[in-house]
Amino acid sequence: MNSIRSSGFFILGLGLLAGCASMEPRTHQTMALSIEDANNLIKLPISCATQEYPNKLNQVLKNADDLRSPRDLHPAFFGCFDWHSSVHGFWSMTKLLKAEPSVGSADKARQLLRTTITSQNITAEVEYFEDNPTWERPYGWAWLLKLQLELDTWDDPLAKELAPLLRPLANRIADLYLEYLPKLVYPIRVGEHTNTAFGLAFAWDYAKAKDHQSLLSAISDRARSYYLNDRNCPIEWEPSGYDFLSPCLEEVDLMRRVLDPQEFRVWIKNFMPQLTDNDYQLEVGIVSDRSDGKLVHLDGLNFSRAWVLYGLAHQYPEYGHLIKIANTHVRYSLPNLVGDGYEGGHWLASFAIHALDNTDGGPRQ
Repeated sequence: MNSIRSSGFFILGLGLLAGCASMEPRTHQTMALSIEDANNLIKLPISCATQEYPNKLNQVLKNADDLRSPRDLHPAFFGCFDWHSSVHGFWSMTKLLKAEPSVGSADKARQLLRTTITSQNITAEVEYFEDNPTWERPYGWAWLLKLQLELDTWDDPLAKELAPLLRPLANRIADLYLEYLPKLVYPIRVGEHTNTAFGLAFAWDYAKAKDHQSLLSAISDRARSYYLNDRNCPIEWEPSGYDFLSPCLEEVDLMRRVLDPQEFRVWIKNFMPQLTDNDYQLEVGIVSDRSDGKLVHLDGLNFSRAWVLYGLAHQYPEYGHLIKIANTHVRYSLPNLVGDGYEGGHWLASFAIHALDNTDGGPRQ
């Protein structure tokens, strides 16, 4: 069995989508993304990238002129049910092409990227944000910066062509973060799109890679203000029924980036002291109906928990026992993606890919 050999995907060949998901890894052994898995996962964003309907626009209508089709309003990112899912669908294609150029449907994915990220399309997206500066805040913002960073770090002629075209939108999003953060007095601690810690963690990675000092400073200041004095996060209250993010663990994911090691070790022992227990258990989020677009969020929760635990365990080896929990969460949800309904298929591939990309720990502080 071939396996993807770059961009942080470990080479274990577990064949998670090919029938071997029941294999029990060693406690500290991470999962892998095989080429078969990648071939299956890339089909999901490709299949919805140009599917305009059904669509959830989430827009406020200021007047009758705002009543336009998704493709007219968002010529770049109109597919996959909503704007943010379209954006991270294109991130998924980029990530998989970057990791393995011969991944299945590579030509189709490249064509979609080239015909989507054009100067004309991105100019229209920037103009939309000029008129609607709070739209998609912060979840869509975070994924757009992640897509930009993936293109910027991909050594491929296509990426070198597209990265400058997308950059005006990334620049606008970065500016919106700088305008917004000083005004956000209190963090938003939920398990869905508006979670502040999630939005800041992805933005931190972008700012760190781009050496965007003003954005780094703003994120650091707000993270410390929001979270530094937090104690005993009640993860036993999680998950809520529609969660695809863990409020407790997303906070961990942000603070491991922002704090230096000495600060972080003190902070996390106050925030989630139970994580130091080698026998700590965290049950997976159970999905009772994958045809329900809200209930299937819990598959996303399993992936997002996994990427946080992988990142923590690899950055701080004393938490290595948490890798087993991360593996269990991935193993529960990953086999359900291929052949899944549109309710999950239009976005969950991105969460699975990001979880597996973090088996080596992901971004460091």
